[in-house]
Amino acid sequence: MVEKIITLENISLVDFLGVDNSNIKEVATSFPKTKIISRGNEIRIQGSGSEILRVNELFNSLVNHYHKFGKVTNNNVKTYIEQGNVAVEMRMEDVLIYGTKGAAIKPKTPNQKKFIDAVKANDIVFAVGPAGTGKTYVAVALAVRALKNKEIKRIIITRPAVEAGENLGFLPGDLQEKIDPYLRPVYDALDDMIPSEKLKYYRENRVIEIAPLAYMRGRTLSNAFILLDEAQNTTPMQIKMFLTRLGQNSKLIINGDRTQIDLKPNQKSGLDDAMDVLHKTKGIGFVELDQRDVVRHQIVKDIIKAYGKAAAKNW
Repeated sequence: MVEKIITLENISLVDFLGVDNSNIKEVATSFPKTKIISRGNEIRIQGSGSEILRVNELFNSLVNHYHKFGKVTNNNVKTYIEQGNVAVEMRMEDVLIYGTKGAAIKPKTPNQKKFIDAVKANDIVFAVGPAGTGKTYVAVALAVRALKNKEIKRIIITRPAVEAGENLGFLPGDLQEKIDPYLRPVYDALDDMIPSEKLKYYRENRVIEIAPLAYMRGRTLSNAFILLDEAQNTTPMQIKMFLTRLGQNSKLIINGDRTQIDLKPNQKSGLDDAMDVLHKTKGIGFVELDQRDVVRHQIVKDIIKAYGKAAAKNW
């Protein structure tokens, strides 16, 4: 049996180890063949050489995470374990913007980092994944950063007006007022990133435009950061129309969850169709997020995993 001792220096033990050593227990559960003992500021790892190497790399990642963020949560530990200890290097340049409350908005998982890198490298990016993986939030943050840096002149955010089990016709108001509740995640993200008075000015002066997908027809969208949300609910003709709106000096992001299609059973999703047709096209990036990227409550990951297993059984 091999033993490795890790000494924790300049670290708050409760913020690193977790309440009642919950973070250490999480690591121990994931590596049952290795004995992990925490005493004071020392962590002793006992086991086979190859297993100890993996656990040691994990703790190195967690120590680096602590020194950057001042705390290690149980979800952080699970993410590093699930990602095979591949840490997201959170350098200053990874901060997208600072929110209205001063918090740094930056990628929280390796796949979110891949998403951001794909947008840097491509004019069009498809980002697919389940609910809660930060697709919309990261896309809005990228758009707001581009606007603040004067890289573009406007932000255009759209989504198809498809009824997700509800009836739009019974909602009060015109089409814009009917669609607004379905765009709530976009508004919430913008509220986090732009002061309310500034956001109101941007909306009134069409610097930020939020509109149903049908309003995009016939337009050329230049000098803009454009986001199509809920793209799984477009038809192939709709997404083709949208993709061909792209003008000069513009970026376009298409987000969607291929497991939550609200179209009629006989309709093919435009998102699936576009990804099949365009997967070899130069200048278009593709990023897939999964349950490991869920940044909501831990149980959301478990729900997505359970539905995935159920779908596999019924296939």
